[in-house]
Amino acid sequence: MSHTQALRPGWTPLTIALMVLGFFVFWPLGLAMLAYIIWGDRLPEFRRNAEGMRDDFKRSFSGCGWQSRREQRWGAYQSHSGNAAFDDYRAAELKRLDEERRKLDEERAEFEAFVRNLRRARDQEEFDRFKADRAEARRNQMPPSRDDGPGPVIDL
Repeated sequence: MSHTQALRPGWTPLTIALMVLGFFVFWPLGLAMLAYIIWGDRLPEFRRNAEGMRDDFKRSFSGCGWQSRREQRWGAYQSHSGNAAFDDYRAAELKRLDEERRKLDEERAEFEAFVRNLRRARDQEEFDRFKADRAEARRNQMPPSRDDGPGPVIDL
């Protein structure tokens, strides 16, 4: 019996002993061994899935630094179907969609500018109201002025 067969995922005396030892030494090691005992037979499948996800991730970000956004979008759609008429139709539709997207982006920018101006006007109105209220409060706090001539004369 080789060591690789004894350390297979499952409830073997060696794996149980390693799990108990792992809990005594450092509890995360015991948990890791328990996870290996329970789910270790799925490791090759997990590895294949992880490698597939990694490849998909790399493929989705390949060339990000070298191409513009539009070139990336066009590059994703440039595969040929084998039918020239369909490829021409698809290219025309993609061009139309890009034009609509550009128009929508322009409208969004205009709307954001409009909202920014509205906020600025509202802020200015609130500030003006604050200044007017403050000036009114100061006028109400000042004692009335008397122009009866010089103040009282004090004899010493």
